[in-house]
Amino acid sequence: MITLDWLGCATFRLTIDDLVVFLDAYMDRAAGAPAVGITAGEVERADYILVGHSHFDHIAGAEVIARNTGARIIGSNESCRVMRACGIADAQLLPSQGGERHRLASGVTVRVFPSLHGVLWTGLTGIGEERAGDTGLCEDEKATMMQRHGLAAIMGEAPEESRAAAFLAHARGATGSARDGGALIYLIETGRGTILFQDTSGCWSAIMRGIHADVAILAIAARPNVDGEPYQGSMASFIAQEAAWVGARTVIPAHHDNWTGLMDVDAPDLSRVREALAPATRGASLVEMGYLGGVAVL
Repeated sequence: MITLDWLGCATFRLTIDDLVVFLDAYMDRAAGAPAVGITAGEVERADYILVGHSHFDHIAGAEVIARNTGARIIGSNESCRVMRACGIADAQLLPSQGGERHRLASGVTVRVFPSLHGVLWTGLTGIGEERAGDTGLCEDEKATMMQRHGLAAIMGEAPEESRAAAFLAHARGATGSARDGGALIYLIETGRGTILFQDTSGCWSAIMRGIHADVAILAIAARPNVDGEPYQGSMASFIAQEAAWVGARTVIPAHHDNWTGLMDVDAPDLSRVREALAPATRGASLVEMGYLGGVAVL
């Protein structure tokens, strides 16, 4: 049996018969965020951890799981650098940048593809909000926009200054890097089907078009990034486009919960995503998971 547990943000536990694979590892969250039902220190079994990128809300906890279970970590060179700094031995690290194929167990492999981080410099985007413009910018222009729309600016607009300060302190103290390290996506291949894992809302369109995934775990956060430019449209239409490119029958959302503790609701309304999926994919289903849901996916 192949089952998936959501552990908040973009972190999942994938169980394929006796194989246990963590997709990201961020479970030990800020005090204001809802608990997911398990901490990194409580994980007793893990064979591999696939880290999508090096920011704290994805990689933090991987060092704890690897230390306690002996799990091997697949991630970018930056992710592996962060893990080495935490004392994880090279023998447990499998640095990857896209193009690799790793054997996880008999009959189970994972292919690694280069990807892109979601756009942060234009500010956050509502799921159904249509966005346009902001294309053709150089890095210095993006840096200027980040000062106005980046994480620090967003936290400054939080409804309670104390909550924002607590989250920022948590973020600064968590394991991770200020650099994304080169986002990666993973295609887990089994004899029963394929599962795509993407933990941030960016992609190279040509790569996505060349992938087939029965199940697609897709991040719903920030503003989508396609081929290095901000997506022209809504997050809902972007998710539908990605699902159509890979031919997914099942779409599982990620990175959309109240992981900062600063949202007004713990789970946003994803009806716009469901509406966009129907015509784009000929009926792919959107499966919204609760924490530790244990959903059979293949």
